[in-house]
Parts: sequence; structure tokens; C-alpha cells
Amino acid sequence: MSVTHPDGARAAATAGAVPDAVRARYALAVQSEKRSWRSLAGWALVFVLLGATWRGADMCPLDLFADTASMGEFARDFFPPNFSEWRFYVHEMGVTLAIALWGTALAIVCAVPFGLMSAQNLAPAWIRHPVRRVMDACRAINEMVFAMLFIVAVGLGPFAGVLALWVHTTGVLAKLFAEAVEASDPRPVEGVRATGANPLDEIIYGVLPQVTPLWISYALYRFESNVRSAMVVGMVGAGGIGVVLYEKIRSFDYAQTCTVLIMVIAVVTVIDLFSAWLRERVI
Repeated sequence: MSVTHPDGARAAATAGAVPDAVRARYALAVQSEKRSWRSLAGWALVFVLLGATWRGADMCPLDLFADTASMGEFARDFFPPNFSEWRFYVHEMGVTLAIALWGTALAIVCAVPFGLMSAQNLAPAWIRHPVRRVMDACRAINEMVFAMLFIVAVGLGPFAGVLALWVHTTGVLAKLFAEAVEASDPRPVEGVRATGANPLDEIIYGVLPQVTPLWISYALYRFESNVRSAMVVGMVGAGGIGVVLYEKIRSFDYAQTCTVLIMVIAVVTVIDLFSAWLRERVI
């Protein structure tokens, strides 16, 4: 009867474990090398695309320094800013905020059902795909293009701007809302379903509590963005501070232009700070 020495058993086990450890380390090194090559190929593709589109974008960085004297004179025309019409600017800035607020609010109302109908884990394909294509179309067309179309349809003024932001923002928020739903944890939904609840209750009690904080964050961000977009659509006739800015630039009144820009920057900064504060309290 042979007796195995404990030290010999440990040595044999160690000898068997060493090749396994070596193989695991080798496999890890191979995977790391593959990832490195893929990363390198990805960066190479990015630089190739940038090089290929350089001429198409008419990139001429040296033109920035071709006539520095004229650019310096142009910059001096902005200072000091002229605040003589500040009351009128405040009123028009209020119109711009109203456009952004209504455009965002209407978009949220529409984006909630469209986002749910676009989510892969909630809606069947025959509903999901048509809704997604409509939302793609809303996102593909810029707010300014929508504004010009609605100006023809309903006339000049803020209402055209509201409609433009409404349609475009609905497409953006619906996609973001759908992605949040698709990333939600399915276990709460399964728990609600186990109680015999209907599909609507599954959404209300299983999905919405998870995604509502993220939806609020997305909506606040889009409102910030829509304040800037409302100024841009105003420049094509949709009302607000954008009309004033366009008229001042066109009349070469750069001191007044500087005043408008200062006001826009101040308002956007305040909205950004308020949104950050609200996110901390709500989310």
C-alpha cells in the first residue's frame, strides 16, 4: 500500500495549475492585442475620414490670421455695448423663452407615448418600426427648416417657432425616452405581471418609476437647447430675440448686437444653473 506524501500532492497540483495560469495569461494577452489593433484601426479610420473631407469642408485655418487688423477693428466695434434699448430686448427675450417652453412642453407630451411605442421591449415590430421612422424624420429636419415651412403655413411670428421646436424636439425626446425604457430593469415589470396586471399597469408601475428621473433630465437638457434654438428660428422670422439679433447684425449695429449676445449668454447661463440645481433635487 503506497502513501502519497502531502508535499508531493501539493507539488503535483501546483504543476498542473501552472500551465492553466499560463494559458489564461496568454489568452488575456491575445485578447488585449486584438483590442489594441481594433482601437488602432478605428483611430486610423477617423483620421482617414478627416483627411478625405478636408477639401470638401474648405478648411483654411490660415485665413483666420490673413487680415488680423480688420478682424481687430471688427471686434472693437462691439465695445462698449449699447444698453439703450434693454427694455425692448428683455421683452423679446421673454418671447424667446415662451417659444422654447411651449415647444418643449408640447414635445414632452408627444414624446412619452411615441417613446413607449418605439421601445423594443414594449411595442411589437408592426407598431415600433413605423413610429421610429416618423421620429427619424422629425429629427432629420433641422428646427430652422421646420420654422421656414411653418412660417409659410401659419405666417410670421412666435407660433411658427413653437411648432418648429415641437416637431423636432418630439423626435429627439422620443428616441431618448425609448432608449431609457429599453435599458430599464425587466424584473419590476415581471413582478407586476405576476400579479395579473394588464400591460398598461406594467408600464405605469414597472417601467415609469425607473425611467422618469432620466426622462426629466433629458427634458431639462432639451429645454436648455431649445432656448438657443428659439433664438435661431427667430432669425428666420419666428419671433423673439432672434429677429432683433438678425436686424442688428444686418444693419451693422455691432454695439447693440453685443448687448443682445450678452443677454442671451446671461439667460442661458441662469437656465443651466437652475437646471443643474433642479436635477440635484429631483433626480
